[in-house]
Amino acid sequence: MFSSLILNQLSRLTLSSASKLSLNTRNISSSAVVQFRITDQLCAEPLKKKKKVDPAIIKAREDRRRKKLEKQIRKLQKNARQLKPIEEIEPPLHLMDQMGKRKRPPVVLSAEETESRALLLKEWTRYKKQEYMANVAQIDRIMAAQRRALDMLYEESEDLYNEAIMPDLQLVPCSFTSTFSTPPIKNYESPDGEYIDVSKKWGTK
Repeated sequence: MFSSLILNQLSRLTLSSASKLSLNTRNISSSAVVQFRITDQLCAEPLKKKKKVDPAIIKAREDRRRKKLEKQIRKLQKNARQLKPIEEIEPPLHLMDQMGKRKRPPVVLSAEETESRALLLKEWTRYKKQEYMANVAQIDRIMAAQRRALDMLYEESEDLYNEAIMPDLQLVPCSFTSTFSTPPIKNYESPDGEYIDVSKKWGTK
């Protein structure tokens, strides 16, 4: 009897101590097979402490940045009126040296020549105007004749009129082929977006 009471007390003590141990320990199993478990690696680190920077240093940095931008703006404004030279249309230097010899003096026209040229220009203007008015009148005559023919065809047969005003479907899918400006190069492998910029820079130093 006494021994059974002692055993009961001991079992209660072991259970209470085991429960306390399980509460105090973390990730340690209390089952029959004792296994240790670890938590996931979080790779965290404490926050870096912000450094206090002197306001004068910040102001000096802003002033340097502003001065740099102002210098670049002045540089761009200075070179804004300079045109980029085109090497293809620039004359050779030996022709520039001979400019004085090659330059012709301006032609001085007499009053009679000036008057004859003005009259010739007026006559040419009248001729071009008459040509334009003749073309417009011819187009009007053609359109009026076409309209009269369609009206007469409508009086004869409405079916023929509908067929006459229908568009010609053989003219719609029209395609033109012509020669290319440069023939294709056989077995040419186009570059994959990479190129070397060899253009000259003007107005920058």
